Amino acid sequence: MSLSVLLSKYGSLYLQAMLTTWRLTAISFAGAMVIGLVITVIRVCPIVPLRYFGDIYVQIFRNIPGAAMLILLVYALPYLNMNFSYEACVLISTIMIPSAFCSEHLMSGMNTIPVGQIEAARALGFSFLQMIFRIVIPQALRSCVLPLTNLLVATMLTTSLASQVPMRPRELTAIVSYINTRDVGGVLAFAISAVLYCLTALVLGQLGGWIDRRVRILR
Repeated sequence: MSLSVLLSKYGSLYLQAMLTTWRLTAISFAGAMVIGLVITVIRVCPIVPLRYFGDIYVQIFRNIPGAAMLILLVYALPYLNMNFSYEACVLISTIMIPSAFCSEHLMSGMNTIPVGQIEAARALGFSFLQMIFRIVIPQALRSCVLPLTNLLVATMLTTSLASQVPMRPRELTAIVSYINTRDVGGVLAFAISAVLYCLTALVLGQLGGWIDRRVRILR
């Protein structure tokens, strides 16, 4: 099948799949940022059991394969009378795993903050949460824009887990299987999805670089 025939027949499905991939990526990354931020605060809080909980959370979800987690959510949890939709299972997998890496990036950003600023905040009578959200987190975010951009791209690629379940609408990886089960799309069907992934990653990388140049802290 030629490129023109493939696009004329399935072009609208590719567009829908690309939009689905973008939607899953946006939801997953936003959720990962929120949870990653909470876990990071827990990991540096004065309460020791909470710090242990945060470290254990990161170690678990940083090292569990996405496919294994999806299988657990889709096929194992129903035996415990816990049923989620296919999209919910995909989103949980693509939120929990990147959130652990997000916490690690934020911890690295925190390490760039001079100790004197923390001591000054304590001397001024700031509470722990005031110090975290007024001084530490804003600077940590500005210091790790590029790592978080890489995490965003990785999250987009992780949404291909949706191709392993019969989710509707389909995303970019699933649409290739759909086409090849009905026509002889062959390698060309994969190539179109790969180009769309690459173009999206390129735009995200450029956007992340622009943001980094605008907010970077020069020390």
